[in-house]
Amino acid sequence: MRQIIAMGGGGFSMEPDNPLLDRYILAQARRDLPNVCFVPTASGDAAGYIERFYAGFAGHLCVPTHLSLFKPTVSDLAALVLEQDIVYVGGGSTRNLLVLWREWGLDAILRRAWEQGVVLAGLSAGSLCWFEQGLSDSFGPGWSSLAGLGLLPGSHCPHYSDEAGRRDAYLAMVASGRLPQGVAADDGVALHYRDTTLHKVVSSRADAAAYLVSAMDGATVQERLEPQYLGG
Repeated sequence: MRQIIAMGGGGFSMEPDNPLLDRYILAQARRDLPNVCFVPTASGDAAGYIERFYAGFAGHLCVPTHLSLFKPTVSDLAALVLEQDIVYVGGGSTRNLLVLWREWGLDAILRRAWEQGVVLAGLSAGSLCWFEQGLSDSFGPGWSSLAGLGLLPGSHCPHYSDEAGRRDAYLAMVASGRLPQGVAADDGVALHYRDTTLHKVVSSRADAAAYLVSAMDGATVQERLEPQYLGG
C-alpha cells in the first residue's frame, strides 16, 4: 500500500513536547521497529535540525538515520532509501529541495520507494513537495505557485491558519485558477493518504483543522475537515 502523511506543521521540530503526530507516522510502518530516515534538504541539511531529529526520535521505538545531499554519507542513495520503512522530510525551501532532489535523482528514488510501500511523510516543504502544486514562499518575498512531485493530485497549502497572509493568498490563487483545488492544513494537522485518496485527517492540536478549497464562480469555497484529535 502506498502512503503519504503530509503535515501542515508539527512533529518533533515544531512541537518537541507533543509527539502525537510522530507517533502516528511511526504506527503506519510495516514493522514494529521501523527504519526512519530524515531528509533535511530543504533546510540546507542544517546540523541543528538533524540533531533535533535524532533527539526527538531517541524516545521512540525505531532505527533513525538521515540522508544528506550536502555532506553525503553513502554513495548509493537508492539503497539507503529503499531499506527504510519511513522517509520523513523536513521544512525549509521547497524550491531548493526540489532542485536538489532532481539533480541527484532522489525524486525518482522516492517515487519508487512510495510504490514499494515506504511511508513518505513530512511537514511544510516536506508536505507540499508531494502534491502537483502548492503555495510557496521559496521564491522570495510574497507567495507563488510551485510545481511539486505530483504524487498526490491537486494543490496544497501548509501552515494554513498559522502564517500571516498564507490563507488569503491560497484562496486567491485557487479562485483565479493559478492553483488547482486542493487541501490546506493548519499546523498540528496531518493528511494521511492511501494511494492518492485522502484516507484520514488527524491532529495533535484540539483546535486545528484541514480544509478542502475549491473555486466556484470566481470565488473560493472552503469545506472544513474535522480531524481526529490524537490526544483525546
